[in-house]
Amino acid sequence: MLRATKIVATIGPASNDVATLKRMIKAGVNVVRLNFSHGKAQDHIDRAAMVRQAAAECGCEVAIMADLQGPKIRIGKFENTRIVVADGDKFILDADCSIGNQERVGLDYKALPRDVRAGDILLLNDGLIVLQVERIAGNEIHTVVKIGGELSNNKGINRQGGGLTAPALTVKDMEDIKTAMSFQADYVAVSFPKNATDMEMARHLSNIAGEAYNHKPMMIAKIERSEAIPALQEILDASDGIMVARGDLAVEVGNAAVPALQKRMIKMARASNKLAITATQMMESMIVNAVPTRAEVSDVANAVLDGTDAVMASAETASGKYPVETVEAMSAICLDAEKFQESKLDSDFMNLAFTRIDQSIAYGALFTAHHLGVKAIVALTESGSTALWMSRHSINVPLFALTPSIVTQRKVALYRNVSTFNSPYSTDRDAVLKAAEAVLLKKGFVSQGDKIVVTWGEPMGQVGGTNAMKIVKVGDN
Repeated sequence: MLRATKIVATIGPASNDVATLKRMIKAGVNVVRLNFSHGKAQDHIDRAAMVRQAAAECGCEVAIMADLQGPKIRIGKFENTRIVVADGDKFILDADCSIGNQERVGLDYKALPRDVRAGDILLLNDGLIVLQVERIAGNEIHTVVKIGGELSNNKGINRQGGGLTAPALTVKDMEDIKTAMSFQADYVAVSFPKNATDMEMARHLSNIAGEAYNHKPMMIAKIERSEAIPALQEILDASDGIMVARGDLAVEVGNAAVPALQKRMIKMARASNKLAITATQMMESMIVNAVPTRAEVSDVANAVLDGTDAVMASAETASGKYPVETVEAMSAICLDAEKFQESKLDSDFMNLAFTRIDQSIAYGALFTAHHLGVKAIVALTESGSTALWMSRHSINVPLFALTPSIVTQRKVALYRNVSTFNSPYSTDRDAVLKAAEAVLLKKGFVSQGDKIVVTWGEPMGQVGGTNAMKIVKVGDN
């Protein structure tokens, strides 16, 4: 069965070889995430080459996402790697401290003392440790422990309610963008953007770095700061998609607020013709267990029913014991959830204004396919835009993007309900239509006599020029 929801898998020590990657791709991985918070530039270059090799050997195209680290808002290191703090303890976050002990620890983010004030709540290690600020003394933040526990080296810090001034793009991120463009990453994920300007800057830097390779990546905004929520529409407008990064976001806005925010963000992304990825702890137990919990199954299924383009695995596939099994489980959950996905095309189109010819053709193809009961919709596309517009609406008809561009094939790998195949470049419309039929017949997606809807642009071969639609009976050409 064709799976509509795509799977993003993070590569790491558990999946850092061609054989495992091939098994993961065959199990259902569509996008491989390279986490730039770990490893050196050459590590990512080597892993990108390995992804391309594994995909080629599997006979498909897989997208690569370069996930930037963003500002390093973390504590420093302890002399014995970890301590235990108890409720009521006094504890100091000291920007001048080099090695921490039971009383204090250093800060990688040196500006933190200027960003907080007495009464603020600081959450460490994803909110497991809670500190309340009592006073600021120079570069020292004096706190009292409200919720204690074990605290180890380099754990992250969040301020409840947000408000930290750290820029979204660091010097390291700017260098990492150059590395990502050297292997033509298809997507760049930007950590901690607060507004549209952060995304515009990241896109500008990526386009400059990619110019030597004639490459422009698609930009994903990771929504993990509370400040990003009121600016969500402007961030969407400046991006190609968003990642619902539930870890840091939950720490800043509270766990209870995240499920409703997730639904809202996915809905806004689809309404804005943008992509949505749901991430963080989706299959967390599978880091050490061969099967997911029922809660994790429900979590993935609900993201699918919300309309997310993709679900993402992080540590589960990067460092867990069962990277392939995690992908297999996610794929099975998505397929079952998609059986209950309702099509709302008629209501979707009630007040929809068509502003472009290619957009109108895309929506016309959806409407026709929905009411005529066709077997497939085929977009003959150079850029993938027509397939993207179609994928923003739920329809129980598979979408196929046929393109001569490998870059477009890789980008489309993230679009919900869109499968992509190579179509040789040609300016002969009839030859291209026959080739499209042949691909679907060979893959077993259609049979002789089935009806399909095909969209294309005339003259053939131009970018952004979809202006024609045809209902085709397979075998009649």
